[in-house]
Amino acid sequence: MAITKIEKRDGRVVDFDQSKITNAILKAIIAVGEEKKVNANVLSDQVVEELQKGYGPHKIPNVEDIQDVVEKILIKNGHTKIAKAYILYRQKKTEIREEKKKILNKDKLDEIDKRFSVNALRVLAYRYLIKDENGAVIESPRELFQRVAIHIALPEILYDPRVYDKKGGYNTPMTLSKYLSDLDKWDRKIKIGKYPLNKWHLERFIAAYEELANEGKMKIGFDELITMMKNGTFDKYEKVIDEYFNLMTNQIFMPNTPTLVNAGRKLGMLSACFTLDVEDSIESIMNMAKDVALIQKAGGGTGVNFSKIRPEGDLVRSTMGKASGPLSFMKIIDTVSDVVKQGGVRRGANMGILEIWHPDIDKFISAKDKEGEYENFNFSVGIWEDFWEYLANEVDYPLLNPRTKKVWKEVNAKTLFHSIAYHAWLKADPGVLFFDNINKRNVLVEARGAPIRVTNPCGEEPLYPYESCNLASINVAKFIVDKGKEKAFDWESFKKTIKLVARALDNLITMNKYPVREIDIATKETRRIGLGIMGLADLLFELNIRYNSKEGYELMSHVAEGLTYHAFEASVEMAKERGTFPLFKESEYVEGKLPIELYYHRELWTLDWDNLVDQIKKYGLRNAMVTTNAPTGSISMIADTTNGIEPVFALVYEKKVTAGSFFYVDSVFEERLRDLGLYNDEMLKKISENYGSIQGIEEIPKELHNIFVTSMDIHWLDHLVAQAVLQRCITDSISKTINMPNDISVDDIQQAYIIAHEMGCKGVTVYRDGSKTKQVLNVLSAKKELMRRAEPSDFAMEWLNEIISKKEWIKRYIKMGEAKIVEVQPPVVESEEVTPSVNHEEKKLIVPSDAIERCPTCGGEHLVYEAGCMVCKDCGWSECIIS
Repeated sequence: MAITKIEKRDGRVVDFDQSKITNAILKAIIAVGEEKKVNANVLSDQVVEELQKGYGPHKIPNVEDIQDVVEKILIKNGHTKIAKAYILYRQKKTEIREEKKKILNKDKLDEIDKRFSVNALRVLAYRYLIKDENGAVIESPRELFQRVAIHIALPEILYDPRVYDKKGGYNTPMTLSKYLSDLDKWDRKIKIGKYPLNKWHLERFIAAYEELANEGKMKIGFDELITMMKNGTFDKYEKVIDEYFNLMTNQIFMPNTPTLVNAGRKLGMLSACFTLDVEDSIESIMNMAKDVALIQKAGGGTGVNFSKIRPEGDLVRSTMGKASGPLSFMKIIDTVSDVVKQGGVRRGANMGILEIWHPDIDKFISAKDKEGEYENFNFSVGIWEDFWEYLANEVDYPLLNPRTKKVWKEVNAKTLFHSIAYHAWLKADPGVLFFDNINKRNVLVEARGAPIRVTNPCGEEPLYPYESCNLASINVAKFIVDKGKEKAFDWESFKKTIKLVARALDNLITMNKYPVREIDIATKETRRIGLGIMGLADLLFELNIRYNSKEGYELMSHVAEGLTYHAFEASVEMAKERGTFPLFKESEYVEGKLPIELYYHRELWTLDWDNLVDQIKKYGLRNAMVTTNAPTGSISMIADTTNGIEPVFALVYEKKVTAGSFFYVDSVFEERLRDLGLYNDEMLKKISENYGSIQGIEEIPKELHNIFVTSMDIHWLDHLVAQAVLQRCITDSISKTINMPNDISVDDIQQAYIIAHEMGCKGVTVYRDGSKTKQVLNVLSAKKELMRRAEPSDFAMEWLNEIISKKEWIKRYIKMGEAKIVEVQPPVVESEEVTPSVNHEEKKLIVPSDAIERCPTCGGEHLVYEAGCMVCKDCGWSECIIS
């Protein structure tokens, strides 16, 4: 009898699929290098014939029955080596299942659990799944993604044309108190199709309804709305929930961490990043500290520009004393963040900004030299266009007292610039923000009455004070399709996903529970959303394209262009249905301007931007900004893909666990090694000891050397080019690490800053390998001599030469290709306050400390610096709130 069904391990009966048997046999054949001698299809047919002797419609085989028959057929045919490989494969799968059960605290795995790797489930269990008071996991991945998908989809009901009218003018009865006063009574009593709403879904649904009703846009009362929901009027939105659930469980998109943690739960705060303002008064400073505490208690991070605060030593009229300066007040915020632990395992993240003209800039630049100081802060120097003119002319730059607007003192521009680069070389802080580039295409200057002067903690969201942003990342590696023998990118599916995710993010603004009232107001005035991507490195691997190649950069540009274009399209569609963001008519969108550089370079277009601008002018936009590239450390691990837009840090690295150790291998690279019959522990150890790189390993074919490059195989200039190429198409900014080898000089960092600015980047974070006192993951090797000097690509050098040809002064700083083994001396800014904390005998080559910094959550050693953030590769902990 024909085999049509099989019983899975969780008891489900599903359709029989012979291809799964064939693939399992093929893997065993490849593992022993006999793919040219043995036909997997023939063996698979024999397995089915054998199964048909004992099983059929009245006796359904289970998975174990089938695997037993596979072993029997392999041995019967004399393929003992293949049988052994298959048995080992089967044993490995059993071990993985048992590990997953242990992680999830379950007796049986369902089909959703099986989609995620052990690593992904470990991250989910550490950071996202609900636990009881003893720390035991009590929520499954299925339940997590269901509660998030419901939360995302609920506003679709509120914006249904039977319920909502964007024109307003309605005065509907609310009668909300009877629901809010007894939420437990309504817990899981209302459904959308098969999905019950928990009480926290309902609470946020009520709050969103109330806000829209107060705007006069609800056509029906809340009692009537609930009755309609009970009667199944809106059950069609079950498909919307399904859609978002499937996107997440198939690892195609993930919202930012606070949404995964808080959607459908009591806290209800869905945004990751916030900005605040502070004036030069003790009242304002302490109010800001209170807001920081509230935001970080809810799981968010904050960005603050401290440049309005008068410098140290300035007059305080009320007491006739001396001011202590912005750094002293940043200390308060650092302490607040220390005290307000998020989830008990992670300190709050802050961005502290001081603009380059501030008199205390020298103290700010060196403030993090001492280990343990300002640990809860990323520091960034805000640079404006005028500074570049002073640097070009190498003249003194005026520092201004923000209280009086008068010159406080002057410092040499070149020395000041060198000081910034030196401290970034020494400690990876501060970063730099280019406020001129940030505001060059800012379409909200008139609407807000000022330029942007602050960002979120990781720098990818330049925001106005009290704004926030909801972020999500699309896994671009999931859009690979087979076209004959070649693989291609599925642009149509990508477009559809972008529009769905843009809609999800707008819905999350509606459902969000903001920790500070001013943030609620400012956020909804612009309704910013931030779509980004992850899995870029894996996408390039799949398509056999080198990261730092002309073809690679062209693909990056096309992907980013499509991301922004279709996000704008979705925003236009939502504007038609829901109305524009409130400040739209005061923005420069009405004049046909866009906040992306690509729009002003027709030669780079691959899409019809003229038509899009016409649509925006006609219908408006729902969201003032639509795209960004944020750190995705944890969510990319859940999605089993590479971090954001970064190249892979290591193709292979060793992970130590209680039972021993194993090698973590990039999934695309692992598949390629298996295809070549090169996947074995000896090879993995060799790659891990080679800084996770395959460069210089002769056993691996040359064509793989050209494609599978790591971050340290790529010259820092190419890291900048990747950021700049993507930035041209992104409405907000990008969080990316410019990885540099240990032996680069301060001059290299100065060059990187100048080049990044000229290429149009909005900010830069450099990380010199070993620049932290405690070193993050250096893969497995302590053999520093294995490190190779990467060379810039031809594409990068062409762009660099174009920049140099336009500005004569830049030639004084650009020294590509010159020998740079020089002594590094600390800079001396011409100011009495400068006391660089560095040994003057220190040479250029700094060997990383043998002390390994451990993850504060799991104690793991695998910390890497990617996308401007420290990330644990064991549990997914990140310094960044978003990822």
